[in-house]
Amino acid sequence: MFTRFQRFYNSIKLVADLATLAFAFALSWYVRFTWFPFETLPPLNETLETLALVLVIFPLVFRSSNLYTTNRGRTHIQEVFEVFKASALSTLLLVGISYFIRERYSRLTIALFAGTAFTSLSLVRLAFRAFFNELRRRGVNLKTILVVGAGALGQRVVETIELHRELGFKVTGLLTRKPEKLGTTILNVPVIGLFGDLDRVLDAQPVDQVILALPIEEQPQLREIMEVLAQRTIDVKVVPDLFNYVTLRGGLEEFGGLPIISLQGAPLEGWNLIAKRAFDLLVSFLALVLLAPVMLALAAAVKLTSRGPVFYAQERMGLDGQLFHMFKFRTMRTDAEKHGAQFATANDTRRTPIGAFLRGSSLDELPQFWNVFAGDMSLVGPRPERPVFIEEFKKQIPRYHLRHMVKSGITGWAQVNGLRGDTSIKDRIDYDLYYIENWSLMFDLKILMRTALGGFLSKNAY
Repeated sequence: MFTRFQRFYNSIKLVADLATLAFAFALSWYVRFTWFPFETLPPLNETLETLALVLVIFPLVFRSSNLYTTNRGRTHIQEVFEVFKASALSTLLLVGISYFIRERYSRLTIALFAGTAFTSLSLVRLAFRAFFNELRRRGVNLKTILVVGAGALGQRVVETIELHRELGFKVTGLLTRKPEKLGTTILNVPVIGLFGDLDRVLDAQPVDQVILALPIEEQPQLREIMEVLAQRTIDVKVVPDLFNYVTLRGGLEEFGGLPIISLQGAPLEGWNLIAKRAFDLLVSFLALVLLAPVMLALAAAVKLTSRGPVFYAQERMGLDGQLFHMFKFRTMRTDAEKHGAQFATANDTRRTPIGAFLRGSSLDELPQFWNVFAGDMSLVGPRPERPVFIEEFKKQIPRYHLRHMVKSGITGWAQVNGLRGDTSIKDRIDYDLYYIENWSLMFDLKILMRTALGGFLSKNAY
């Protein structure tokens, strides 16, 4: 039931967005060619092709920006800001794709549409939220739930349902196996009986759904509970006591009708993987072309100020634990690691005359655009580490290895938050895993923007 309601709720958002986009495009076209008729009308087929692109690009970008997922924690202002970012990216893609497939469409129409679409979509989203908030306030069509299990798992169920109140569910009570919990409340939900009282509770207080949230040690009682529920026409859901073992993007899957619980899965797959790779290829190619004069000047500076090669190829570990050579401008003397691998430190005496400047400004990282273009790295992702250090990190930090489920990046969420150089490895991993769990193209753009606006500069970059 949860999945059906969530899909239905989100499908309403999609239909509303499509209708709003069509209206915004039609309004922009009318204003452009009625109020500013200094150009001839474009052919009808070009207008319809542009509209079709709008109705494909915008929903795809909105989906990658998680605007078709339920997020109760998102405020009204945050949702408007997310709509703005997604609309801006969609408009840029629309302009770019239109340019490549045919003569550019009326620029004024597109400009009017960008503003109209953002305003209309934001108003519709806000109205959507206000409408459902009012329905919930009036208690319209709420589905009542009884949770069997008042431990940590039952509390997790109550928290999750409360977080997604827009779906219209309400927990009316919990059952427990511990008599001392009777009469208490969990997150304002009363504990109204023991497991053996299930029949009596359902007779006195009918509900639409029963959720079984039993810890592993209480599983033997599941058969007795199911025998009671089998005599009633009521929806029954089971929440397995496995969430403590879920490490990355876990969830329930189906294979040939067989339900499978995924405890750990790949964060990027399908179209998301293709979109990220295409974005990496485009930006890295442009960077290599546009920054070629800068890199040539830096290469000359490295060569003229110290003996040795211009580039330093260092072995790092990337996606799926595969090793690759990450390129940097050389900032250390050629004998810098004659006594073994070690981290750089402040005022490191091994640096070349230009090394301190290159490391402090992160300009030594520019050759990594080639690593991105070649496919070893991504523009955004966890920073790759040297294999010699990784084994020790894996012993200290249990979830360290999960960062290798995506490609390493030139920059990342940890780096733009100041976690570079001699900073907490555990904090870096927490930021890296947050990025992996919440990845979207918009998140990548946010990180790149923060990097361009100074995120590559850090007091810990040495």
